[in-house]
Amino acid sequence: MPGIVIVGSQWGDEGKGKATDQLGDRVDFCVRYSGGNNAGHTIVVNGERYALHLLPSGILNRNTVPVIGNGVVVDLDVLFQEIEGLAARGVDASHLLVSANAHIIASFHQTIDKVTERFLGKAKIGTTGRGVGPAYADKVNRIGIRIQDLFDESILRQKVEASLEQKNHLLVKVYNRRALDPVQVTEHLLSHADRIKPHVTDVSRVLNDALDRGKVVLFEGAQAHHLDVDHGTYPYVTSSNPIAAGACVGTGVGPTRIDRTVGIVKAYTTRVGEGPMPTELNDENGERLRQVGAEFGTTTGRKRRCGWFDALVVESATAANAFTDLFLTKLDILTGWEKIPVCVGYDVNGTRHDRMPMSQSDFHHAVPIYEELDGWTEDISGCRDFADLPKATQAYVRRLEELCGARISGIGVGPSREQSITLHDLL
Repeated sequence: MPGIVIVGSQWGDEGKGKATDQLGDRVDFCVRYSGGNNAGHTIVVNGERYALHLLPSGILNRNTVPVIGNGVVVDLDVLFQEIEGLAARGVDASHLLVSANAHIIASFHQTIDKVTERFLGKAKIGTTGRGVGPAYADKVNRIGIRIQDLFDESILRQKVEASLEQKNHLLVKVYNRRALDPVQVTEHLLSHADRIKPHVTDVSRVLNDALDRGKVVLFEGAQAHHLDVDHGTYPYVTSSNPIAAGACVGTGVGPTRIDRTVGIVKAYTTRVGEGPMPTELNDENGERLRQVGAEFGTTTGRKRRCGWFDALVVESATAANAFTDLFLTKLDILTGWEKIPVCVGYDVNGTRHDRMPMSQSDFHHAVPIYEELDGWTEDISGCRDFADLPKATQAYVRRLEELCGARISGIGVGPSREQSITLHDLL
């Protein structure tokens, strides 16, 4: 049985949670492998809306084991708030597994994140201020704090003191802030030790054993391809590797374990924060997409920048992730336009590009070249079969399929779990 990776193919907020949830009742393990609580997945089940930030989307399916891999940075306060919030709504998270090697977001990471972003001024990256970047920086600098450190008080105290020794110099001398107390930080972290301990395990071993037994493991990426620290629109990116290859690094499974990679594609384009976005619309069409599509961040509440579908952005992600399938979301939001433009190329200083430019400078100056497709006025939210869609809608889907370079296997026509159309089964 397959190991399946789900990846956002644009700049996040494509609806990965919905696509994950569609597979959830047939999946044995659902694994988050990158990012932190800067991510947000919204799932609607039986009219109830669930906003998840750290927990995998599979948490809503009792027969699926939710897993947080070593590639995730974990804010323990947020994790337990999320668990408690679900418990109040009757969702049990006692079967959650957390990698002993996952790194912890401490309070000082959030402090550093916020003051650094504020200090950058107009050059800001547009982070969520959740401490994700600084936590990953400590990981790479080999001064990070891992989940397993909570169970060795002596080691934990040493690590917090060593980390704060340099950070307090920065806070006091550069940012004119008060120094942080390593004792208070340590005690707060230790207060979570007993509660997290039953969930902690060797995730790599658990997942490899599961795959050996023929279990279905779904790897769920946070953010998206074009926010990847190596392959995204740097420096306006996240601090981890949400691409499909990151699933191996972020969980400890080998690449031959992955049978299928699924790109999640929104039927138009959105982005949160800073960075280039060639098809962005600063007009009534952009505002209409935002309002009808409820394009406001699950994690931050920030307005998302909205624009027409950019095929070059998705084709680039398809190539780098070797997508076997695409899942198209929010197709219903496009109902009502007479014509729907799709970006099929860029004009960069008089030169046409039919693929995403290698140079970031060229991408910043890219002017979209559009192909107009016929729109539709029919309500498609009740459609459950591809043949039920209006002819113009079918043509729109097929054209995106051609441009993006992978088959579209699923379509979302509304926010609820049941508002989906399956063209090809992923299992």
